[in-house]
Amino acid sequence: MLISLLRTYLAPYRRPLAAVVVLQLFATVASLYLPSLNADIIDNGITRGDTNYILSTGGLMLAVSFLQIMCSIGGVYFGAKAAMAAGRDLRGALLDRVGTFSAREVGQFGAPSLITRNTNDVQQVQMLIVMGCTILVMAPIMCVGGVFMALREDLGLSWVLAIAVPALAISMGLIIVRMIPGFKQMQTRIDTVNRVLREQITGIRVVRAFVREPYEISRFDDANSELTATALRVGRLQVLLFPVVMLISNLTSVAVIWFGGHAIDQGRMEIGSLTALLSYIMQILMAVMMASFIAMMAPRASVCAERIQAVLNTESSVVPPTKPASFLTSAATVELDGAGFSYPGAEFPVLCDVSFTTTAGTTTAIIGSTGSGKTTLVNLLPRLIDTTAGVVRVGGVDVRALGLQSLRAEIGLVPQRPYLFSGTIASNLRYGKEDATEAEMWDALEIAQAADFVREMPDGLDTAVSQGGTTVSGGQRQRLAIARAVIRRPSVYVFDDAFSALDLTTDANLRDALRPVTRESSVIVVAQRVSTIRDAEQIVVLDDGRMVGVGTHDELVNSCPTYAEIVDSQAATASVS
Repeated sequence: MLISLLRTYLAPYRRPLAAVVVLQLFATVASLYLPSLNADIIDNGITRGDTNYILSTGGLMLAVSFLQIMCSIGGVYFGAKAAMAAGRDLRGALLDRVGTFSAREVGQFGAPSLITRNTNDVQQVQMLIVMGCTILVMAPIMCVGGVFMALREDLGLSWVLAIAVPALAISMGLIIVRMIPGFKQMQTRIDTVNRVLREQITGIRVVRAFVREPYEISRFDDANSELTATALRVGRLQVLLFPVVMLISNLTSVAVIWFGGHAIDQGRMEIGSLTALLSYIMQILMAVMMASFIAMMAPRASVCAERIQAVLNTESSVVPPTKPASFLTSAATVELDGAGFSYPGAEFPVLCDVSFTTTAGTTTAIIGSTGSGKTTLVNLLPRLIDTTAGVVRVGGVDVRALGLQSLRAEIGLVPQRPYLFSGTIASNLRYGKEDATEAEMWDALEIAQAADFVREMPDGLDTAVSQGGTTVSGGQRQRLAIARAVIRRPSVYVFDDAFSALDLTTDANLRDALRPVTRESSVIVVAQRVSTIRDAEQIVVLDDGRMVGVGTHDELVNSCPTYAEIVDSQAATASVS
């Protein structure tokens, strides 16, 4: 999985990667050449008292060292450049794929996990690329070249390498194999911490209102402790690598000095050759030790790559048509014919056999108890989810045959939970229409009954809005969301319980202001209050996902027990209050 991901996203950066290989090759060869020059200085310069030879060879060592430094810097530069670019592309690909997901896929992964996969997981893969470009290229060259140069200095001590290198590789392998399950668990624990923290920040007012701070602190502490325990377990294995590497390295050095000293005493070896051999053995072991950095990072990066690929390989249940159709009639005509929706594996459908038609200039209201499927129904229109039974038509065409952009451009949706983006009031209104003029924005605000409170703000349209719109009240947030939908003048207006935070007077004024604007459009309103929808040309009553009544207010009061019960309960509540 990791190799496939790297192959795909590093392919456009072959040239920088080729430059890394060439530069690291020169840097490593230069590093391997230095101990040989040092041995020559000792054997041919110092022991013979030849100052000129020492100076000339020392000058050559400086030049080789300078070449090594410059090549190393260049290798790190090009490696980091390729890694950062690949990370950028990977984050972009994840965002693009998540942007195609329907509500079903987003719910399947969960927002906290998607955030972790696009940040922490990509960062782990990115860091592996950086380390791989600098260390992984250099380590094999250093190891093979070091063995060759060491054998060139003295073949009799090659048995030390034959023992040390396999011992080091086996020790590291045993440790790394035990680390992999821990890395998998660690990423899941990070997801949990993100989820808990996100819930607590989003719901901070609820937490405080119900005095649940101790419980939430305990819940976060549990998630944090589980992550800490997993990280410590993996960390203990990680820190074990270095003592093992250093132990084997030091024992190898002792063996080389011991047996090399006897060889010098017997005249079979020069002092400079022993020094060079010792340097080469240390370079070999250091190469293996540096490869251990990669070995430590690779398991975690592999786990992260699996999680990233899981998102990239998930196809949205909302599939755009290959050849989008055009509207056959007015885009304001909306028809549901036996529409139904159920989640995979669910015992009962959320919606079942819903049929009605709405045309331009008419208002269709949808009412029902909580959980009756009202929001699911309106989500079918812009294809935020797709029907699992029946057909939804807009403009006389099955929505699954229409291009997503052209379909959604004709629908102005005000969701049940209105969301404002960080920026200004103006930038949020321009989500509805990118090129909206200031006059158009004020007109939309007037219709949404939001102009008065926006004028009272210090900066008017340029007033800053925080993420989620938390700097304004719930009612103001709803009205700004309505203005955002109105400004685009769509063919179909969909208000999903968009008047719930408004007082009755503002609600009535807003509906009066909407009538002239929506004469050429169809309006679909999801509401809880009968007073909001009693004047609608058509009211659809849902109960447990099924349509139990359709008609005008007066017709339903007499023919639909469910609707009559809703009317009576609200009338009783109003009389008591």
